[in-house]
Amino acid sequence: MDYKLPLTVFATVFLAELGDKTQLATLLFASREPSSLWAIFVAASLALVASTAIGVLAGAALSQLVQPKTLTVVAGVGFILIGAWTLWQA
Repeated sequence: MDYKLPLTVFATVFLAELGDKTQLATLLFASREPSSLWAIFVAASLALVASTAIGVLAGAALSQLVQPKTLTVVAGVGFILIGAWTLWQA
């Protein structure tokens, strides 16, 4: 098995998730319910797994209709636009 792809995906998703709204929401739940940390961990983990599964399935379906390079360009432009909008709002 080639470990490059799984390690690249792990590193990319891990870095993208650090400090995002999901992590902050989980942090808030944990601070409010310190006696239920395992329940919060399991629920947040399952939510991330479910949203990732949707992303994988959507990506697989889209790749049948659109070239992967086009998807990459559209995603890149989308991220740039979101970043520009965020800077504009700040």
